Amino acid sequence: MAVPKGKVSKARRNSRRAANWKLQLPGIVKCPRCSQMKLAHHVCKNCGYYDGQEVIKVETEKKA
Repeated sequence: MAVPKGKVSKARRNSRRAANWKLQLPGIVKCPRCSQMKLAHHVCKNCGYYDGQEVIKVETEKKA
């Protein structure tokens, strides 16, 4: 039966687990309705639309 050779420290264990982690850029696409950049598969913060339907109401800023 297999027996571990010795205790693996927390630092060694955590560094091994962290070795496979890579940074990835978020999927940013152009909104088809307002042409603003937004996260893919998310509601547009500028116009409030997702998949051609209004999901949230966005109040426009009034210029004085």
